[in-house]
Amino acid sequence: MSDTSASTASLLSHLGPLASRFAIAWIDSCASTNSSLMERMPDDDGRAHVLVADRQTAGRGRRGRQWQSWPDGSLTFSLLWRFAAGTPAPAGLSLAAGLAVARMLERIGVPGVQLKWPNDVLINGEKLVGILVELQPARDRSLAAVIGIGINISLPPGAQVEHHAGVTDLARALESPPPSRPALLARLLAELQQLLDLYAVAGFAALKSAWEQRNAFAELPVRISGEHSAIDGICRGVDDDGALLLDTADGIQRILAGDVSLRPLGGEGA
Repeated sequence: MSDTSASTASLLSHLGPLASRFAIAWIDSCASTNSSLMERMPDDDGRAHVLVADRQTAGRGRRGRQWQSWPDGSLTFSLLWRFAAGTPAPAGLSLAAGLAVARMLERIGVPGVQLKWPNDVLINGEKLVGILVELQPARDRSLAAVIGIGINISLPPGAQVEHHAGVTDLARALESPPPSRPALLARLLAELQQLLDLYAVAGFAALKSAWEQRNAFAELPVRISGEHSAIDGICRGVDDDGALLLDTADGIQRILAGDVSLRPLGGEGA
């Protein structure tokens, strides 16, 4: 049995009864799991489709950045989640996905889990997980979301990582060795399935309070930077659509994710 076949079998075993909810493909390598799913959109068979790659050669993060991965040193996958026809464009979806990751990490004993708007999971201020959500219209006028997630499990010695000083991995966050990648992914898929089912019915508003409890920059001064401008203010949390509420000299401004980044004032966060 190949390594990827063994990983798939282990994942399905860890999922147990939930295995029927997912269609799993675990491969050695691809350019980007998000791109691969979007280019070869599988037929809707009632399951959520998951593509896992041991290594991405051109993994993508937000704002055109690269997401790096290493065989055995990281978990990189994408989940295709479909919404019913007529559903409005999902708002706050990357925040919902981040909350699922945070809950999974807390359940395996990771301390200091924080959420950074709109798409990162931090451990005591250092980046552990990146999330990239891309929407894809379907032929039947429904929407599909491809949710790409990358988790640093154990960065190899000498790994060249952008902003390495602000990056961590599970091996450092846990006192004991991290779970296997199939076991970790099974736990995360269970959390995603539960929260996305709720999200599909009630929207991000049903998850906002739980997200706020883990907000890394609640009531702190931050800078929101776009391509041509920057705004400073106090982070007052998020609204029911997942937009950031920034308290500025001109009053509360509602910031949509788009192509912007959040940094603590005086800090170097991504």
